[in-house]
Amino acid sequence: MYKRRQLEDVLLHLNDSFKVLYLAGPRQVGKTTLLRFLSKQSGRNYVSLDDMANRRLAQEDPELFLQRFPPPLLIDEVQYAPQLFPYIKIAVDNISGNGSFWLTGSQQFSLMKNIKESLAGRVGILNLLGFSLSESLGKSGEKEPFLPGKSPLTKKRLSIKDIFKIIQRGSFPVLTHKDAPPLENFYSSYLQTYIDRDLRDIFHVSKIATFHKFLQLCAARTGQMLNYSDLARDADISVHAAKEWLNILVAGYQVYLLEPYYKNISKRMIKAPKLYFMDTGLAAYLTKWKTAETLAGGAMAGAFFETFVVGEIIKSYWHRGKEAPIYYFREKEGHEIDLIIENEEALYPIEIKLSSSIQKSDLKNIDYFRLKHKNVGKGALISLSPAPLPFDRLNDIVPAYLIS
Repeated sequence: MYKRRQLEDVLLHLNDSFKVLYLAGPRQVGKTTLLRFLSKQSGRNYVSLDDMANRRLAQEDPELFLQRFPPPLLIDEVQYAPQLFPYIKIAVDNISGNGSFWLTGSQQFSLMKNIKESLAGRVGILNLLGFSLSESLGKSGEKEPFLPGKSPLTKKRLSIKDIFKIIQRGSFPVLTHKDAPPLENFYSSYLQTYIDRDLRDIFHVSKIATFHKFLQLCAARTGQMLNYSDLARDADISVHAAKEWLNILVAGYQVYLLEPYYKNISKRMIKAPKLYFMDTGLAAYLTKWKTAETLAGGAMAGAFFETFVVGEIIKSYWHRGKEAPIYYFREKEGHEIDLIIENEEALYPIEIKLSSSIQKSDLKNIDYFRLKHKNVGKGALISLSPAPLPFDRLNDIVPAYLIS
């Protein structure tokens, strides 16, 4: 049964403004399902480049391909045929209306460059990840992205046990179905069928076993500051290879690199980012946490909870057609804040704590941040608290299940 996605209204709105829509995101998060559901009303044609015959035609004779599959057209996994983009440009330039082409892709490495160069001014770009918590529960969620200080919608309370079941399961839509496959079988197949195939076909990575070890090491570092030298040493590869492979994981939406916040914007690109897996279920599989109970009581519980919260906040922006203006804050003296949300109004500091009991000391770094920065908005401590409540005049306690 189809579950509604928060991105639907944004996608239809952009379709009225752009000749081409590109929906990016990792495999198996529902990009095709979403677009085919929305295509039913418009009679849009559909073609997948996972089909080798279609892919070969698109690569070898893109003009004939577009004659065989005329717009309005949905092209799935378009990264396999970048040869199409100049011909799509020609086609849309000869069409007066908008919404002629919908494209999906699961790799942004060179694809985004091709799209921006060939379709500049003609394409609207959106990102889709796995289900947000609201989507997995069949709820519409908030209309606006998460921001401290705004009253969230009332939702069914989730226990610690419920939260960690979701964290350990992950956010792939198929895993929310009643007839969902066993987690171990799904993630094993996901890695073999999708990541391995993309590595060979798109990036021509030959050391698949070494890459899998590298992937496991990245999963074990979720929620941590990234040290390329340590990662390369543990994976027994060069630092150059570690950076290149991590770029591949970012391009495939498997990991997210959270940059640090500094007043001087140029410094944000110099200091080390923090690494987060985009799907906690895949990270749990790679690090061999086989049950929600063992994960909740294990050494990585805090890191996985933080990863889950960061992922939900990213989804709250991406699934509403917005960039996620998030950073982390850290100084040499030891002051650190898990997240800073930056918008035109203010900086919003957020701490993430795997606890339902909150103390004043848990907010000391937010207090320090307020002293050092102007225009700081409401702070938040996202936790396992059963209900939202104001902690003091400047900070709120927000349960994790209310983010999305």
